Amino acid sequence: MSDVMEMGQATFDEVLAAGRPVVVDFWAPWCGPCRVLSPLVEEVAAEQRGSITVGKVNVDEHPGLASRYGVMSIPSVIRFDGGRETHRVVGAVSKPELVRRLGL
Repeated sequence: MSDVMEMGQATFDEVLAAGRPVVVDFWAPWCGPCRVLSPLVEEVAAEQRGSITVGKVNVDEHPGLASRYGVMSIPSVIRFDGGRETHRVVGAVSKPELVRRLGL
């Protein structure tokens, strides 16, 4: 079972309101860099299990969420603390860089 949840509008708002740090990967199936970054996000989710929630938002299926957070390029991985954005990583990066830039 994956440690990463697929998120839509209702799920997204519910998870952000839970009060736990949330990392969200904004992606699309046709995006090559997204496919490169996805396994790294999965690894981080498994390693951080219990301390953060990790989700994915398909921007083709949920363009309103992408627009709401100003996602102009994918992949974009955003960390939320207390429902507010605290960190953002745009583009495919290495796992150590992803962890560092998300403050994990």
